[in-house]
Amino acid sequence: MVNNTEYYIPTSSGRAVYEEKRSRFISYLEMVETEEQAKAFIADIKKKNYDARHNCWCYIIKDGPERYSDDGEPQGTAGIPMLEVFRHEEITNVVCVVTRYFGGVLLGTGGLARAYTKAAKDALTDAGISVVRRWIECNISCPYPIYDRIRVEATYCGGIVTETNYGKDISITMLIPKEAYESFKRTVSDISSGSLETKFLNVVYKAAPVK
Repeated sequence: MVNNTEYYIPTSSGRAVYEEKRSRFISYLEMVETEEQAKAFIADIKKKNYDARHNCWCYIIKDGPERYSDDGEPQGTAGIPMLEVFRHEEITNVVCVVTRYFGGVLLGTGGLARAYTKAAKDALTDAGISVVRRWIECNISCPYPIYDRIRVEATYCGGIVTETNYGKDISITMLIPKEAYESFKRTVSDISSGSLETKFLNVVYKAAPVK
């Protein structure tokens, strides 16, 4: 049976560096599936950056725990702001560590919260966001003049183009959300005056990049 659950995860590992008043914030992000994997990632970053003043972290596991640590920063200025970045984007199966090398200038509680928020956001931007959901994989062979229109319509309904091959016509392989597939087929037929066929290939449940 195909799973119908939809959720968001990081597309890949992420890393970013941010400096504020001589303090250096290095953020590391990873997609994980278990709390054990998250803890192992945190331990690895702490070992790597053993000489840093702080290694603050958070993680969210799908159908599991949410955890965070300020690691010596004033309470509520690091772990929670980082966690809120992923809550806001509805990201799960994610662990993030932000290492701070203190630059000698105090940032204050507001400054720290903003810095850790930015560090987490920058790491997520570097990693990208994917949606895990049920898709219809399909293919359309279309003339060059309406290629852009097909791509726009696919994007409009939440679809993703996964492969494009150029020949006499353009062959486009796409993932279309299951619930939007029939509507997308009708739109393709309308804009091509019935000349194009949307070929069904498969039903898949997988992650695909959306940001």
